[in-house]
Amino acid sequence: MTSLNLTSKDPARLDVDVVVVAVARTASGIEVLGDALPPTTARELVAAAQGLGLTGAADSLHRLPSHGELRAPVVALVGVGEAGRPLAPEALRRAAGAATRGLTGVGAVGLALPAEDAQQVAAVAEGALLGAYAYTRYRSSESQPVTRIDLVTPRAREAAAKKAVARAAILAEAVHGTRDLVNAAPLDLFPGAFADHAKALAKGTKVKVTVLDEKALAAGGYGGLVGVGQGSTRPPRLVKLTWAPARAKRSVALVGKGITFDSGGLSIKPAKGMEAMKSDMAGAAAVLHTVLAAAALELPVKVTAWLCLAENMPSGSAQRPSDVITQRGGTTVEVLNTDAEGRLVLADGLVAACEESPDAVIDVATLTGAQVVALGTRVGAVMGTEELRDAVVEAAGDAGEQFWAMPLPEELRASLDSKVADLANIGDRMGGMLVAGLFLREFVGETPWAHLDIAGPAFNDGGAHGYTPVGGTGVAVRTLLQLLEAPTTP
Repeated sequence: MTSLNLTSKDPARLDVDVVVVAVARTASGIEVLGDALPPTTARELVAAAQGLGLTGAADSLHRLPSHGELRAPVVALVGVGEAGRPLAPEALRRAAGAATRGLTGVGAVGLALPAEDAQQVAAVAEGALLGAYAYTRYRSSESQPVTRIDLVTPRAREAAAKKAVARAAILAEAVHGTRDLVNAAPLDLFPGAFADHAKALAKGTKVKVTVLDEKALAAGGYGGLVGVGQGSTRPPRLVKLTWAPARAKRSVALVGKGITFDSGGLSIKPAKGMEAMKSDMAGAAAVLHTVLAAAALELPVKVTAWLCLAENMPSGSAQRPSDVITQRGGTTVEVLNTDAEGRLVLADGLVAACEESPDAVIDVATLTGAQVVALGTRVGAVMGTEELRDAVVEAAGDAGEQFWAMPLPEELRASLDSKVADLANIGDRMGGMLVAGLFLREFVGETPWAHLDIAGPAFNDGGAHGYTPVGGTGVAVRTLLQLLEAPTTP
């Protein structure tokens, strides 16, 4: 992974390949932020901005020769948006991420962005490390991410800044690990392989791992996992990972949807609808790396992650529309659509999690296309117990992720009534995201609960932006860690 060092050196003297400086948009052109560049160089850039195409727009990145004014041969100008506005942490994250992402293939980079206090240092470090990512598993040749980052700040020797960088490194490693799993081909990442990967990651840490195979799942009454996974030759798994420090102040359970490939089962998706369905395990990937990061940060919270892993395939042994399954805990469900499978595996995980009486349970899932229709591809949805739901949204804002609170209208609950079972797995099509949330609510009892639907933001099949690459994004990891680090979780 890319290394990041703090330095208080003059940016002009940094022994790096590129020095990155922030520029903002003004009514007449651009403004160079800070004093990283010699005054004459800064004035020349401002005067030539129009001809050079420098706009200061967020996400923009331009490289120019330094002409010997700096030790580095190249200066990169990254835009932060409108001048005169306070630079929010997320604006700094995105600028730093846009720079390191755009400088893929460069060895060493000096970041001379605003980093006047520990909060700004944290934002720049997080963005820079998140942007320094490339998925190269299946490529014979590929440009590698930036190898070294020197972050310029007057706080380089202060403990708070060093702590912020250490946290940023752990956070970025967790996000990168999540991205790697989401990007992996389903040929290689099936339930058993995912479980083995989780065990390998936890080895040498204080995180304990338990894996239930298909026989244990059947014996334990996990009808959702068994039913969804029975159409595949590669059987389901339930992986439990626990970080339990001796002086834990509270306990939080995280449940992740882990459909390693979703064909829709017998209610098969159209071919175009399957292209990104390797990403249907993004929730499980996020909670896996959240619990590992919580352990690395030594958070004083018991965190248990439940990875609900199955492959949803059509075959002679596949679950059929009109089958009735029995979930963990005894609730029966009529399966009217085998492509509404995520809620079935999550229901098993939620019941198992709540059996241990955590203070809160949070599930994360690429659950519904309706979420994307409602909120687009960059904003996730949060439903659940009002206090916990709102705490998740607040944590997301602090972390730099976008989540929106959504209701659970009681009038939609009746659409989940079945003529032959306790519940049907689908209800009204209109408000389908909310109906899915209402289904999950049936399995948490009185436990404070939040449901994160990340169907849109989990996988970026558009253009890269800020610190977000094409493909797996690692969404929800930063929000969950921010929530766990809070003094209390509702």
